[in-house]
Amino acid sequence: MEQTRHTGLFTRRFGPSPHEGVPAVVLVHGLGLSGRYFVPLARRLAAGGASVLVPDLPGNARSRAAVRRAPDIGATADAMARWHRRLSLPSCLFVGNSVGCQVIAAFAARHPRLVHGTVLIGPALDPDVPAWCQVGRLLADAPREPLSLLAVATADYLLTGPLRFAASFRHALRDAAGPFEDNLARIRVPTLVVRGAGDPVASGAWVRRVARKVVDGRIAEVGGAAHAAHYSAPDTMAALIRAFTPKGHGVRP
Repeated sequence: MEQTRHTGLFTRRFGPSPHEGVPAVVLVHGLGLSGRYFVPLARRLAAGGASVLVPDLPGNARSRAAVRRAPDIGATADAMARWHRRLSLPSCLFVGNSVGCQVIAAFAARHPRLVHGTVLIGPALDPDVPAWCQVGRLLADAPREPLSLLAVATADYLLTGPLRFAASFRHALRDAAGPFEDNLARIRVPTLVVRGAGDPVASGAWVRRVARKVVDGRIAEVGGAAHAAHYSAPDTMAALIRAFTPKGHGVRP
């Protein structure tokens, strides 16, 4: 693993350089977290020949100092575009979890030439679910996740800080209330929407709705997983991504 910082964003890279003609995959974390909980999946995708980049989003964890206050979803997507261009990356497959899916939707809508496919794992937030209920669902997910993930998440939340987390949550709620679904409808690349079978945050009905919103959407479910299926079932997720990856951008088995 190589660790660098570009346009203020702390970035982990697994596998070869993205400039060596290999598939490039970007993993986008959820609310208040860092890219650390994507490491198990990143290692498996890199073993399949991909160049995998895992940034901490601006204002979060080790990219906390990149901004003075928590940016909204659109500003986060634009910061990701600057990061993408600074690294001179090719068109990438973007894989996100939870609110990271909202960032990817905004990114793909605003910067379509930089994206050749998207994978949305446990997309949040459902605009029809009240904020207090969203919090309840997140709390209900905690005992369904591996203890090691809870340790990573707790450390990341403390590093990001409660004020940044609260501000980011408000931004995510506003995005979910309107822009998120509009952005989904503007995604023109193949999209895989994944749900852990035990996910209390992203319901089956909501996942189906997300898949219908995009132009080319399909659904997969991961048994024995909850909201962070990429962490608890990285082998299954890597296999799903390899099978899904658009032709010409494949990750070897």
